[in-house]
Amino acid sequence: MTETITAHKARTTAAPPTLGALGLFTVLLAAALPLIDFFIVNVALPTIGHDLAASETTLELVVAGYGLAYAVLLVLGGRLGDLFGRRRLFLGGMAAFGLTSLACGLAPSAWTLVVARVAQGAASAAMLPQVLATIQAATSGQRRAKAMGLYGATAGLSMVAGQILGGVLVAADIAGTGWRSVFLVNVPVVLVGLFLAARAVPETRSQHPEPVDGPGTVLLAVSLLTLLAPLTEGRAAGWPLWTWLSLAAFPFVAGAFYAVERRADRQGRTPLVPPSLFELTSLRRGLVMIVPFSIGFSGFMFVIAVALQQGAGRGPVAAGLALAPMAVVFFFVSLAGPRLVARYGTRVVTAGAAIQAVGVALMALAAWRSWPGLGLVELLPGAAIAGAGQALQLPVVFRIVLSEVPTARAGVGSGVMITTQQSSLALGVATLGTLFLSLIPTMGMRDALVTTLLVQLAGVALTGLLSLRLPRTIG
Repeated sequence: MTETITAHKARTTAAPPTLGALGLFTVLLAAALPLIDFFIVNVALPTIGHDLAASETTLELVVAGYGLAYAVLLVLGGRLGDLFGRRRLFLGGMAAFGLTSLACGLAPSAWTLVVARVAQGAASAAMLPQVLATIQAATSGQRRAKAMGLYGATAGLSMVAGQILGGVLVAADIAGTGWRSVFLVNVPVVLVGLFLAARAVPETRSQHPEPVDGPGTVLLAVSLLTLLAPLTEGRAAGWPLWTWLSLAAFPFVAGAFYAVERRADRQGRTPLVPPSLFELTSLRRGLVMIVPFSIGFSGFMFVIAVALQQGAGRGPVAAGLALAPMAVVFFFVSLAGPRLVARYGTRVVTAGAAIQAVGVALMALAAWRSWPGLGLVELLPGAAIAGAGQALQLPVVFRIVLSEVPTARAGVGSGVMITTQQSSLALGVATLGTLFLSLIPTMGMRDALVTTLLVQLAGVALTGLLSLRLPRTIG
């Protein structure tokens, strides 16, 4: 009996799991993969279309299928990590990501590639929420602040680096693989990640896990599909009736989802997305700010890839490297972010929005003055300044969103934040991308690009105004 009591005390007083430097590197490596793969195909799409004889609608599905599966399943992935163990879901999701990347790289036809991309998005949704949830559960204090800052830096850098890497890989045509290398490159990275994760990532889970919320899961999936599917596929498909019916159904399905979740929350159960979570001011206001930021970010990345390749006649390498100044400056400025926040608080985010606005305005001016000779040199000042502004926003907002989320709900909070980001990234391609492509026939490529950049500039201004409502300090 004494031995049992002693063993019980040992378990209850055991040190909490700790995420060391190697474990942090491993989870950040995993965090980079899904975001890189969201953007890596932008500059590879023309080559994919040529090799697989794919229509424009099918090519959009290569992008949208991944994004939709990813966005729809993210919150569920976070809940499953809370329930079954985040390390277990992390390892399983990473292994599945490697296998589905291999399937994408070996796809014999366009529709096979679409199916593999949907499966790859689902694998990402199982893996990525565990990254933030593990950081929340296995770090504290300054170590958590540093880890969250590095996560934000990794996320922003990955979105830009994905497009650069895609251009380089397509042009390199490694062993005759062409566009396939943009997917096959994931396989060795995943093998290294699995080896490191098995040794360095601690197991964490919610102390009071709740069963999966079936009705909430289905209604969230339907809500996101009714909004994102018609917006991403509508233009290429010619806006058929189903797209309008789907958009009309969205507010009703979203309302039903909220009602179901609120009832479950009031009954003491943990719904998929607890409405009580939004009572946290930092989470609520941070999520609202993520939406216009991510829409502008992904919309710009898609539009600039199309404009440089199809309008300015740049190859995939030149189109990708044109954004290299943005990536480099983003990385170095984001490293200084934690110190700046410690000194000036969240007004750093407002300053970042103002700096980004200057950068976007300079890129619009460069497009107007230099077209069609737009490239690395012409975009460099604007891209570098915009990258600095973005680096002062994204990592800080990620920290703000999760700063007050209880450890027991780390998976849910992470899933909600990443779902908001991913849905907004998909919306950016759907809205700004559709605007740009729709303006080209009447305005020409240059004026369509300038107009789209000015619309993005309005979004940056909105982000700056929203940042004024953020808590002045981060808990």
